[in-house]
Amino acid sequence: MKDEDLISRIREHPGGFGLNGTYHSTAMFIAGYDLARSGGMLRGFHEWLSVRDGELSSQHWIRRILSEAIPDFRFQGFEQLRLTQEQDQRSVEHLLSSVLEFLAVRDDRRELPKMYAAYHSLMSSVYDYEEERE
Repeated sequence: MKDEDLISRIREHPGGFGLNGTYHSTAMFIAGYDLARSGGMLRGFHEWLSVRDGELSSQHWIRRILSEAIPDFRFQGFEQLRLTQEQDQRSVEHLLSSVLEFLAVRDDRRELPKMYAAYHSLMSSVYDYEEERE
């Protein structure tokens, strides 16, 4: 099964994957699947998020996607994660849409190098700025 097919199926029938429609369960499933694939599904996802947003971030994608979906939400760990049903739905949809967007770039032989070049430019601008300050 292709990664895009998996994400689309999760979107259509989350219960078929043992998911309850919450951001926590969906994000953990995707993270676990990526881990089982030795990081192969989401390799480059962090860099792609940086390029998409036009800024570098040290946040893990799980927190970053949640912050994008619910800008005023303050994440303090999954132990205290209490989202409304509407927040969960919005967060899950944003996660799945973001992963699908990324997979389209990851699988495009022309777009993937462009994304990494843009990420390199972001990184270079930060390091150039730091060197100027010294």
